[in-house]
Amino acid sequence: MKLFIIAITLASAVAVSVSASPVDLNERATCVYTCGSVCYWQEDIDEALTKGYSLYESDTPVNSYPHQYNNYEGFSFPTSAPWYEFPILSSYVVYTGRSPGADRIIFDSNGNLDSLITHTGASGNNFKACIKN
Repeated sequence: MKLFIIAITLASAVAVSVSASPVDLNERATCVYTCGSVCYWQEDIDEALTKGYSLYESDTPVNSYPHQYNNYEGFSFPTSAPWYEFPILSSYVVYTGRSPGADRIIFDSNGNLDSLITHTGASGNNFKACIKN
């Protein structure tokens, strides 16, 4: 009988800790963009955009990011140039100067997100569009 009570108490504690989590699990489970095999959630995109645009506004790049993106590949973006690229990392941490990895967010000079692009699957130093889900 004691084992049964402990199991119920443990299950209740787990349920409480899950419901008290600050992360919205439904939002986190929704893949917004896929770059290669990496799924980025809205939270990841927002964090990278906020950091990239903040560095752009303060004119304090980290390891040359963000920098102007010239769109040699001819992507169609919803805003007008100039555009800027900033790394979004497959480790889901905000870029702070390490290796930039393959994936980038593209934003305009007003901080509007245009798209995500990746070197994954592209030839040379080119980019491919990430898939918007």
